[in-house]
Amino acid sequence: MPKYLISFPSAAMQVPDHKLAEVGRDAHAVIEEAKAAGVYVFAGGIDEDVLPFLVAADGTVTSGGYTWAPTLNGGFTVLELATHDEAIAWAARIAKACRCQQELRVFGLDA
Repeated sequence: MPKYLISFPSAAMQVPDHKLAEVGRDAHAVIEEAKAAGVYVFAGGIDEDVLPFLVAADGTVTSGGYTWAPTLNGGFTVLELATHDEAIAWAARIAKACRCQQELRVFGLDA
């Protein structure tokens, strides 16, 4: 069954501070529904206080991410779903809970 990435960058979530607890509660409720439905793989957010590192094939480590790429941040949910329509429905539920649009992508199989 395909796995779908539902995500948003941090800047997309324009929520007043006094609403953050409500948004967190709503988002966690959707995740709990996904777990109960048996479609949850994992979810979380990038810790923006921890800098990324680039690791080369020879093991050389460089502080910072790709300089030419946009910063990777925000929230991510991975769900295993039977159809693209189901993925759209779950993305809409997450968008409503997070108060921002979600980007939907499907993972290619690694086999």
